Amino acid sequence: MQILKRFGNFATMITENLTGETRRPGRIEVVCGSMFSGKTEELIRRLRRAQFARQKVEIFKPAIDVRYSEEDVVSHDQKHIMSTPIDSSASILLLSSDCDVVGIDEAQFFDMGLVDVCNELANRGIRVIIAGLDMDFKGVPFGPMPALCAIADDVTKVHAICVKCGNLAYVSHRTVEGSQRVLLGETTEYEPLCRECYQKALEEEKRKQNTPSAQKSSE
Repeated sequence: MQILKRFGNFATMITENLTGETRRPGRIEVVCGSMFSGKTEELIRRLRRAQFARQKVEIFKPAIDVRYSEEDVVSHDQKHIMSTPIDSSASILLLSSDCDVVGIDEAQFFDMGLVDVCNELANRGIRVIIAGLDMDFKGVPFGPMPALCAIADDVTKVHAICVKCGNLAYVSHRTVEGSQRVLLGETTEYEPLCRECYQKALEEEKRKQNTPSAQKSSE
């Protein structure tokens, strides 16, 4: 009898949980952090729950992001979900007119119009879930992410682990040469570092640049 009662309570909890998913009003949720922090994994988790609740879900990602797949949104641990690659945030409005939930990955690569797009979707009653880097490799707020965090109903900051000391990571440190802001890469191009280790890495880079051999090679 107790087993049946516990099973009944569990079933009720699951039903209420999924009912909560279907009754959520229009809102904006942002998941941000450094690289390797689990942003895309959390995005996929929330979108899968919405699909399980039988909601109509549309997912978008920047067309330039072809690291793992040209079409799927793929996390670093290889979790994936089908998406639509687009070049402009305006396309989201055209392709999501009849849906309950919109997911957007790598939002930092989109244009600033994404902010108005997300606001309009939320005002229509659509749940918008966004994942993206909050800062670039220089520690500067990245693209539309700061504005998206400002207008969001809920912001979740996730953290990677600093590869140098094991503390919570603060930023994605670029380990290869290149000054361009957008450089798609993985563990061979970036590493998550805490604030202290990041400052040490910058100091080491400056020291190397000021060595006689480095100055000769640049001449």
